[in-house]
Amino acid sequence: MTSLNTSSATSTDTQTRTIRGAVLNQLGAESPFAENKPITIDELTLDAPAQNELLVRIEAASICHSDLSVVNGSRPRPVPMLLGHEAAGIVEEVGEGVTDVQLGQRVILTFLPRCGECAECGTDGKLPCSKGSQSNEAGTLLDGSEHLSRGTEPVKHHLGCSGFAEYAVVDRRSIVPVEKDVPADIAAVLGCAVLTGGGAVFNAAKLSCEQSIAIVGLGGVGMAALLTALAVGPREVIAVDSNTAKLELARDWGVTTALSPAEASELGIAADVVIEAVGHPRAFETAVGMIGFGGTLVTVGLPAPGAKSEIEPLLLTARAQTVVGSYLGSAVPSRDIPKFVELWRAGRLPLERLISDTIALEDINEGMDALAAGSVLRQIIRFPAPENAATHPAEPATL
Repeated sequence: MTSLNTSSATSTDTQTRTIRGAVLNQLGAESPFAENKPITIDELTLDAPAQNELLVRIEAASICHSDLSVVNGSRPRPVPMLLGHEAAGIVEEVGEGVTDVQLGQRVILTFLPRCGECAECGTDGKLPCSKGSQSNEAGTLLDGSEHLSRGTEPVKHHLGCSGFAEYAVVDRRSIVPVEKDVPADIAAVLGCAVLTGGGAVFNAAKLSCEQSIAIVGLGGVGMAALLTALAVGPREVIAVDSNTAKLELARDWGVTTALSPAEASELGIAADVVIEAVGHPRAFETAVGMIGFGGTLVTVGLPAPGAKSEIEPLLLTARAQTVVGSYLGSAVPSRDIPKFVELWRAGRLPLERLISDTIALEDINEGMDALAAGSVLRQIIRFPAPENAATHPAEPATL
């Protein structure tokens, strides 16, 4: 293993490191989370990376609804668990077998690793990796390893990342290197919000400039889809949400029309492509009602297990409509992230607009409350480099 001199940043055992991170201790806590504090900021032990793994010093992590879904219990995971999956940082150690990532590179953490060997990995992003899905549900890294503990108590990994901490050990297949000109904040949102929302526009919908598109749900993922749609330049972009502040924001960003779900239904608004990015049965019904003749609905929202919607299937047949489920925007991170980076560099994808606020790690419970209230898009937690952080020039990123 290639190691850096981390002296005082490590514990007395050179194979472990003491870190601070946000640990979820129970599922289904009632809000406000700021009062009930289901997440605690704890001192943890992080083991060194094993084969095909690497150590990342986290620079920035953002709060996503998938984090909130674990906190509120709608997406059950084993606890205690170190949360956070939308993050970026600097490589500080590489394990055996990692040959294409350099020390000092900035990398983006992605929450669905791809083993590259299962049948699902051969679908060009259409299906999630079966091995990655299994390890995510179990709270381990891709090959089943676990590296976190709190005292004598094991702590699970969140989606192979656990980015709400100063450092993370991740599988090589859970990261995508990025050039240093991409700020850590932007790199973080690329790993989930943009891959999911933007990927739905590019990969599942294959939006063209001749089409119209409606985005139902203007959270972080929906707004990422909206920004991507604007970059494509379709003939019409329609934004739908019940939050008037987000509708106004969408108008400022340049959409053609911004409406509440009730207004969209009353006016009979329809589009060639509809993206549903809420994860609620009523939002799905709204989105189905907006599919134009011969149109396509791409649903990326994740409702609670058991949630049900009512639709009229006859209309799907009579109007030749298509409904497509898209997990992680049907994206292959190593293929798609560089495309989004180039759009950002060209000024066509202003991802800075997705960042609502910057908060401290200690305010994570309050951040979950703000996300649940729908008052924010992405809140960024920044982790300043420690004084003894290793410094070295990075080699060019392998994209």
